[in-house]
Amino acid sequence: MDKRVEKIVEMMRADVRGELTLTEFAHSVNLSVWRLSHIFKSDVGMPPIKYLKLLRMERAKGLLESSFLSVKEIAFQVGLNDESHFVRDFKSTYGHSPTTYRAQFKLNGANGNGSNGNNGNGHGNDNGNGNDNLLDHAANGQQANKLRRQLAQLAKQSILPSLHVLLYMASLFDWSNLDWLS
Repeated sequence: MDKRVEKIVEMMRADVRGELTLTEFAHSVNLSVWRLSHIFKSDVGMPPIKYLKLLRMERAKGLLESSFLSVKEIAFQVGLNDESHFVRDFKSTYGHSPTTYRAQFKLNGANGNGSNGNNGNGHGNDNGNGNDNLLDHAANGQQANKLRRQLAQLAKQSILPSLHVLLYMASLFDWSNLDWLS
């Protein structure tokens, strides 16, 4: 990988909030924006802005798995001030909304078979050239259906016991003493 591209990748990883513009990245390695974009895409396999977006989604995924921050706070942490754009981008990357992803992660973690896909460096399954396997999740429709079934099962487990208690309490109540029922 070109040393200039390596420097830009390091800068992006250090600042996923996007405080720097593509022009500033290009100036930092003495290249035009067009030339930087061309070299970056040939070395990394995607344009710099798309790579930065992927880094943001990676960081957001890690925050969803490891923090109690709200989706809006996570969006701000990764440099996206518009929550709706963040949700749309996250869903297009991972196939689930951030809230659904967090619920699935917690559900799988509670069953002991959860895997967050990190390799220990906090950046997911990175193979070194920036072409992460993160986009595989977006194409997996079966995983989305499985998540829906798991969430429905979890909801039933949490609602039904409460409903049973209410029905039991109602059966113990002496309804004959209520005049307004007759």
